[in-house]
Amino acid sequence: MVQTQVGDRYEIKDLSLAAQGEKAIRWAEDHMPVLRMIKERFSLEKPLRGVTVGACLHVTKETAVLVKALQAGGATVYLCASNPLSTQDHVAAALVKAGIHVFAWHGMDAEGYYRAIGNVIKAHPNVTLDDGADLVSTIAKLKHGEGGAEVEIVKKVLEKKGDWWSSVWGGAEETTTGVIRLRAMAEEGTLPYPILATNDTPTKWEFDNIWGTGQSTIDGIMRATSELIAGKVVVVAGYGHCGRGIALRAKGLGARRVIAVEINPHRALTAALEGIDVMPMSKAAEVGDIFITATGCKDVIRKEHMEKMKDGVILANAGHFDVEINLKDLESLAVSKEEIRPNVDEYRLKDGRKIYLLGKGRLVNLVAAEGHPSSVMDMSFSDQALAVEWIVKHRDELKKMGNIVLDIPKEIDMTVAELKCKALGIELEKLTEEQLAYLKGWREGTA
Repeated sequence: MVQTQVGDRYEIKDLSLAAQGEKAIRWAEDHMPVLRMIKERFSLEKPLRGVTVGACLHVTKETAVLVKALQAGGATVYLCASNPLSTQDHVAAALVKAGIHVFAWHGMDAEGYYRAIGNVIKAHPNVTLDDGADLVSTIAKLKHGEGGAEVEIVKKVLEKKGDWWSSVWGGAEETTTGVIRLRAMAEEGTLPYPILATNDTPTKWEFDNIWGTGQSTIDGIMRATSELIAGKVVVVAGYGHCGRGIALRAKGLGARRVIAVEINPHRALTAALEGIDVMPMSKAAEVGDIFITATGCKDVIRKEHMEKMKDGVILANAGHFDVEINLKDLESLAVSKEEIRPNVDEYRLKDGRKIYLLGKGRLVNLVAAEGHPSSVMDMSFSDQALAVEWIVKHRDELKKMGNIVLDIPKEIDMTVAELKCKALGIELEKLTEEQLAYLKGWREGTA
């Protein structure tokens, strides 16, 4: 693999890919009107002047539009990958050419992945952006003196001791898995600074998680396998926002049967009322054709399930980390393994059955496809951009709040929703003065 590296400025695969990346970014920006409007305002007001942003995100064309908006607002941006297989190398090259410090390439090994995180930490960021919380958790380990191979890699990059966390005012987290990790850290008292839970704001999860994950996951499976969804039995582990989106998209494409595997009774009831079967994985394993995990938990599909599966089943993961499908169990059952198509590994078992694993068990929508459509990431990344601005403006208040996980302010969510409606030509109803007075009286108990 050819790598281009210039000191602490960047480390990418091939700078000559920049022209191709610029076209991809232009396509994404054309389909992200809300973030484009925010970028225009940022360009005029420069609310991030003098601010260093450290981001650990999927290096895609949509992420490029976000970091360029932050740059337009005056920020210096350092970007590393949040997944070893999700980086679009041509986008990374284009961002370097645009003055963004990028440390990411497709197919990173563990050493390269954490070296990249180390280079972002070395920049002493004031605000962090995460997709999965690897950047924040690494900073926390440094702060609390924890060891481990990953920490040692980062320390080599940093070269000398220092309070690498002291420059950070706050951060924002993009995804469900990351928010779960960060809330656990807050409860343990190990969270190094305040975090805004971007994932939990309605303009993120109601659209990105449901519609974005639903479409892009099915897209990744179809690109990798060229299989027909119609007529298949599709098993979705987890009926949260992401799993629900996947299940409904599979149903819409004509799946003969869609099964949800759930531990939460409320979500199980939601699935049942939306026409989705609900059962444990032990039973679903016997009938499914395509299995998709979207839980954020480990070992969702393991040996006892694989032993029951039909010949030719497809396993895919839509969770952030590659722990939901137990790869060690799959390896132990197999007598041979072969990459039969790009992003498709065929495992042949002792009894002759075949199990197909997509994308090495990593995020199938980013490994085998291009991630979420730009038009839905428009809202998620607008939330992230405005979260950065909010942290900069309220950094003194954040110090007093302590190291906790906070909801995105409602005004940010409403601003993004209103701008998206405007961009789509959606005209909202307006209340009359009489209606406003009635509602005010109702709230005050005088109506």
